[in-house]
Amino acid sequence: MELLNRKDVPVQETWDLSLLYSDEKLMWEALEKIKEETKHFVEKYAGHLDKAETIVECLDEMEKMLPVIYRIWSYTGLAVEADYTDNKLRERNEKVSDEIIKMESQMAFVDSEILLAADEELEKAVELAKGCKIYLQDLIKKKAHMLSPETEKTLAALSRSFDLPYTIYNTAKLADISFDPFTVDGKEYPLGYSLFEDNYELEADTKIRRAAFRAFYDTLKKYENTTAAAYNACVSQEKTMSELRKFDNVFDSLLFNQKVTREMYDRQIDVITERLAPHMRKYAKLLQKKYNLEKMTFADLKIAVDPEYDPKVTIEESHQYVRDALAILGEDYVDMVDRAYKERWIDFARNIGKSTGGFCSGVYQQNSFILLNWNDRMSDVFTIAHELGHAGQSMYGDKAQSYYDQSPSMYLVEAPSTMNELLLAHYLTHTKEDKRFRRWVLSSQISNTYYHNFVTHLREAWYQREVYKIIEEGGSVNAEILSDIFRKNLELFWGDTVEIPEGAELTWMRQPHYYMGLYPYTYSAGLTVATQAMLRIENEGETAVQDWKRFLAAGASEDPVGLARIAGFDITTDGPLNATIDYIGSIIDEICELTEEIDGIKL
Repeated sequence: MELLNRKDVPVQETWDLSLLYSDEKLMWEALEKIKEETKHFVEKYAGHLDKAETIVECLDEMEKMLPVIYRIWSYTGLAVEADYTDNKLRERNEKVSDEIIKMESQMAFVDSEILLAADEELEKAVELAKGCKIYLQDLIKKKAHMLSPETEKTLAALSRSFDLPYTIYNTAKLADISFDPFTVDGKEYPLGYSLFEDNYELEADTKIRRAAFRAFYDTLKKYENTTAAAYNACVSQEKTMSELRKFDNVFDSLLFNQKVTREMYDRQIDVITERLAPHMRKYAKLLQKKYNLEKMTFADLKIAVDPEYDPKVTIEESHQYVRDALAILGEDYVDMVDRAYKERWIDFARNIGKSTGGFCSGVYQQNSFILLNWNDRMSDVFTIAHELGHAGQSMYGDKAQSYYDQSPSMYLVEAPSTMNELLLAHYLTHTKEDKRFRRWVLSSQISNTYYHNFVTHLREAWYQREVYKIIEEGGSVNAEILSDIFRKNLELFWGDTVEIPEGAELTWMRQPHYYMGLYPYTYSAGLTVATQAMLRIENEGETAVQDWKRFLAAGASEDPVGLARIAGFDITTDGPLNATIDYIGSIIDEICELTEEIDGIKL
């Protein structure tokens, strides 16, 4: 369980960034070349974007440059994500980031100058445009919120400073926080972020699990003020930008690019808080009875219903599980899964300084890179399936859309990933008829897919909304305020079913999502669409599969309402959300029924 240094982990468990550049020298050469192209681009177009033909030509040329810039950033940025303790990698990434920010600042004139063109020229440009059509239409909608060209250039030059709160948070979390080992019954156990989140939170032994909880949060407590200061800087900055850009409030500012209404945002949080809580409290009571716990605490919520049945899974075995589960999506999808393993798109390694959790970073019209911390658990297989969902969307979107239109609204960005988790669970439930196995799969679905997206991230969203309300009213936040909000958040959802021990309120310190705008609530929004699409596939087969693949390929060519319509649903109502909550409740009911049959435990 001891974490290794990056240099000591097996190479085959790491991703292969040479897929981007076979050696570092080629990356530096690419950087110098794109810097020169940027210089010529500015000379050619700055001050000349007043005619439709020139506007379209400029955007088409810029579309060829942006993927190159992102590819260079990926090469250095992803290396740091795998090891924040490597100062050389961080220095290289900072140097590259500085150069990229300079280029972005130089090109910042584009949007501002386009919007200075006459309305008839803008209308003509939209008619002429192909790959940049939606980009132009969205830009015109932003016109009321754009500042002068010189101000936009200044803001672009300051973008590195705007990223500082997140940089400080991540550096403190992954490079500075040091966890001492803890002891249970005379035995010493190592502790770290990934060890806690991927092992100890799931630990069946209550003494070890609760001791790890106590040691973990005691350590977080030492860093609460620095973390709170970084977060306050982030949200205060977002409030300032919303005012500069003349939005009515910070919520409208952050939801603008998602292309969703405040009603859709609030509904996701409020309906789940009210309607899902009774189902999850029932699940918590089942866990309490199953483990014969005198009291159920926040430290006990991620334990398995049947821990003895949770099989260990090797990386090689995970490939077959995921391959078989996602075969329903077609040969091209399976081929992508095979390539991900064979070509080392995935970083499985567990090492000191590596980012926690998991993510997928797609490189336009190439491959994706997936990060996770492998712990030989079935939950890791769900994580791989999840991240490959993002990779699959990139594959289809990159093929069908321009660079501008490849990525969908953040509101539904988690739909492809959570769909793959559901397909994995669906596949597993159909591999054998054993009741204990079925209960294990269903409980994995609750504890992995739905708990993570409908509880963990939804509670983050509720907390985040309360923070922005304070900021919107001209206030600020500190560690005490943030902890108080999060404690109330947990108590509201779990009621008297779950005890919230001291330290649990510091859960706000654990997630980077708060530095990414209104992101946390979108996990449940995406999973809502994914759940309904999965049920369609169960009932309708190939027709629903093809609709889903059209959804994946659509990218940003439609807004969230239009995208959901392609998948077969109307998300302007609360129908899909309520149906999904009912479905979650039905899974929990079946788990309870199976537990009564298998173990004689009745709620």
